[in-house]
Amino acid sequence: MSRRMVLILAVTCAVAVGNVYFPQAIGPLIAAGLHVSPDSAAAVVTATQAGYTAGMVLLVPLGDRLPHRSLLVALLALSGLALLAAGCAPALPALIAAGTLVGLTTVGAQIVGPLAAGLVAADRRGAVIGTLLSGSTGGMLLARTFGGTLGEWLGWRAPYLVAAVLALILATVLAFAVPATPPSSRRPYRALLAEPLRLLRTEPELRRSCFYQATVFAGFSAVWTCLALLLAGPAYGLDARAAGMLALVGAASMVCTPLAGRLVDRYGPDPVNPVCMLGVLVPAAILALGARGGTPGLLFLALGTLLLDTAMQSGTVANQVRVYALRVDARSRLNTAYMTCAYLGGSAGSWLGTRIWSRAGWRGVCVLVALLAALALVRHLLALYTCGESPARSRAASTDGLGHHPGAGGSDRASCDASVTPPRRRNGAR
Repeated sequence: MSRRMVLILAVTCAVAVGNVYFPQAIGPLIAAGLHVSPDSAAAVVTATQAGYTAGMVLLVPLGDRLPHRSLLVALLALSGLALLAAGCAPALPALIAAGTLVGLTTVGAQIVGPLAAGLVAADRRGAVIGTLLSGSTGGMLLARTFGGTLGEWLGWRAPYLVAAVLALILATVLAFAVPATPPSSRRPYRALLAEPLRLLRTEPELRRSCFYQATVFAGFSAVWTCLALLLAGPAYGLDARAAGMLALVGAASMVCTPLAGRLVDRYGPDPVNPVCMLGVLVPAAILALGARGGTPGLLFLALGTLLLDTAMQSGTVANQVRVYALRVDARSRLNTAYMTCAYLGGSAGSWLGTRIWSRAGWRGVCVLVALLAALALVRHLLALYTCGESPARSRAASTDGLGHHPGAGGSDRASCDASVTPPRRRNGAR
C-alpha cells in the first residue's frame, strides 16, 4: 500500500472521529442559538456518542460482508448528509435526531483499520496502524478546536456544514482511490451481529487484547474525566480551557504511534505491551504530583498526560496488530468486539474516577490508574507463564499462512500467543 493511500486513510480516520468530538465544543453556542438550556443542548453530544456506539455494533461487522470501498463511500456520504441535516436543523429535537445519525454513520475509522490490515504486508502492518491511529488522535484533538473556533466566528451551524462538505469530498476521493476488495464472508447479517460475542468466547488472544485495552483505557478515561475537576478546584482555579490546552500537549503522541507500530512489526506485540503498561504506571506517579497546584503542578500534569497518552496509544497499536492477525476473514467483527470492550472499559473508568474523586481526590484517581495498569501487567505475566516459554521462544512459534496459530480458538495454553511472532519472521522474510 502506497504512502499516498495511507495518508488518505489517515485523513478519513481524522474526519470520521472528529465528527464525534466537535459537538462537545459548541454546546453553549447551540443553547444560545436555539434558545434552550445548556443542559438540553448537551443532549446533542450524548445522542452523537450513542449513535456512534450503535454504529460500531450494527454497521462495523458489515466490513466482512460488503466490499470495503463501497461501505466506506456509503458511510461517508450518509454521514455528510446527516451533518448537512444537523447544520440546517430548525430546532433541538431535529438536531438531536440528526446528531444520532451522524454518530451512527461516522464509524468509517473502524472500517479503515481492517481494510488497511488486508492491503498492507504483514511486516508493515504495525507502522500503518500506528499512522492511522495518529490520524484518529489528531481528529479527536483538533475537532474541539475546529468546532469551537469556527462556531465562535460563524455560529454553531458552521462546523456541521463544513464537516458535511469534508465528508462528501472524502467519499468522492475514496470512490476512486481505494482499490476494490472482495468481501471475506457471505454470512447473513444476523449472524454477523452475533459473531463478535462468539469470537470473544473462542479466541483467547482477542480476550487478552480486550482486557489490556479496557483496563488501560479505563485509567486514561478516569484521568481525563477528573482532570477538569482538579483544574477548576482550589488547587488551580482555572476554567475548562486549561484542560483543552493540556489535551493539545497530548498531540505529541501522534508522532510516537507510528514508531510503536514499527517496533511491533520488528518484535511482535507482546514485547511492546508490557512496556506500554509500565508506561501507564510511571505517569500515574507523575500525575499524582500535580495535586500540589501552581506552575510545578501544571508541569507535572502536562508531562504525565503526555506519557499516559503515548502509552495508551502505543498499546492500542500492539493490541490491534494482534487482533487483526487472528482471523483474516473476520477482521471487522474482531474489531467490533475489541472496540466495544475498549469503550466499555473507558465508560467504567470515567464512572469509577468520579466516585473515587469525591472520596479520595486526585491522588485517589492516580492510584486507580496505577492499579488498572498493574492488573493488565499481571494478566500479561500470567499469559507468559501459561505458555511456559519466554517471549524470545514465543516469537519463534509457528503459525499458518493466514496468521492462525495451530491452537487458535482453543485454550490460553493452546493459543500460546502466536501474536508475539513478528510478521517478518512468520513469513520467512529477512
